[in-house]
Amino acid sequence: MNFYNLVSFAGIFVLLAFAWLLSAHKKVINWHVIGWGIGLQFLFALFIFVVPVGAKVFLVINDLVVKVLESATAGTKFLFGRLALPPGTTNEQGETSLGFFLAFQALPTIVFFASLMSVLYYLNIMPWLIRGFAYVFSKLMRISGAESLCTASNIFVGIESALTIRPHLGEMTRSEFCTILTAGMSTIASSVMALYVFVLQEQFPTIAGHLVSASVLSAPAAIVMSKILLPETESPKTLGVQVRPHYQREHNLVEAIINGANAGVKLVVGIAALLLAFLGLVALVDLILGAVGGRLDVWLGLSAHGWHLDWSLRGLLGYVFYPFTLVIGVPPSDAVAIARIIGERTVVTEVQSYQDLAQLLATQALHSPRSAVLATYALCGFAHVASLAIFVGGIAALVPQRIKDISELGFRALLAATLACLMTAAVAGTFFTKGSILFAP
Repeated sequence: MNFYNLVSFAGIFVLLAFAWLLSAHKKVINWHVIGWGIGLQFLFALFIFVVPVGAKVFLVINDLVVKVLESATAGTKFLFGRLALPPGTTNEQGETSLGFFLAFQALPTIVFFASLMSVLYYLNIMPWLIRGFAYVFSKLMRISGAESLCTASNIFVGIESALTIRPHLGEMTRSEFCTILTAGMSTIASSVMALYVFVLQEQFPTIAGHLVSASVLSAPAAIVMSKILLPETESPKTLGVQVRPHYQREHNLVEAIINGANAGVKLVVGIAALLLAFLGLVALVDLILGAVGGRLDVWLGLSAHGWHLDWSLRGLLGYVFYPFTLVIGVPPSDAVAIARIIGERTVVTEVQSYQDLAQLLATQALHSPRSAVLATYALCGFAHVASLAIFVGGIAALVPQRIKDISELGFRALLAATLACLMTAAVAGTFFTKGSILFAP
């Protein structure tokens, strides 16, 4: 263990203290939940980064995900030809890649993985895994069966995880709603994970293993941060009850494949629409901030001394997240760059942030492999404004009678999700060393 491992370890408690300062009910926090949440993260991270068997298991998972991803590209290569070839590759006809195209190479893999997840649901593999995680959360952390099940489901899927507890949504407490919103925004769906693997695999060969690790670690982190920011003050109806997933199983395997693929197409369209809208809006805001900021530099006398603040939205958010980046254990030499991409995730989604991380790695702009690993964990969640609208709107549509409670909790849940992602990075940073089998390039 070196100095930065100790910084990450201390950073966990700094983040917890920051969440406590913003808690709605500081005196009623259930420290049993917090203690077990942190303990589960430590046990899992210890298994991944320190225990040789655990590290090898996740390396196998990494290779498996990569192999499956290679299968996913078969359809894109058939449909888009050379446009689907990853940079530096050649097809059977001897045609070389034209470069990287997000729309033709990465986004279509979501359709394949969405269909694959649907098949795994049909074969009862996913429900079995989800029930296993839910059992651990409810028994050890003593939270309600409904929020345990929804949090466990979020390790594998996205907004659709709320459907697994649909019969219980109407009777959930405000704290339970905060937990399921936080869990949704602090984790990623397996289908979208394929996109990040595709974007980063060339520069970061073990990225799939780290993303799987981050997805699991973020679940208890979400519960911890949610229960600090909004502790339970009511009596959940499913407390101590093991809730079974509620979902409509397809009639046959072909129907599962079709429904999964259709859901994947909707997801791709949604991601593309968000990128088009938010990147454009951010560019517009940057123009305004640049004009105003330039005048402020002159008025404050900064220009006279050769100082210029970065008045872009990404730059300002980078300043906000800079201390948090240092706290989780990123070396100061890389903290500015990492803070910027963590900050920009808040407004332009993690898709753009992971692309920017890939660019930093490709240009060798980072001084330490540790920075790339911690950024991977910190970015592994839907903790951004667009996702807030999706999760609040999606869950409110299922229980319109509770729309007031859900909408009021949205930004608190976004804050909890952001802190949960940072906590996951700090836990990973506590155990990550150069000796890890999952060491970055």
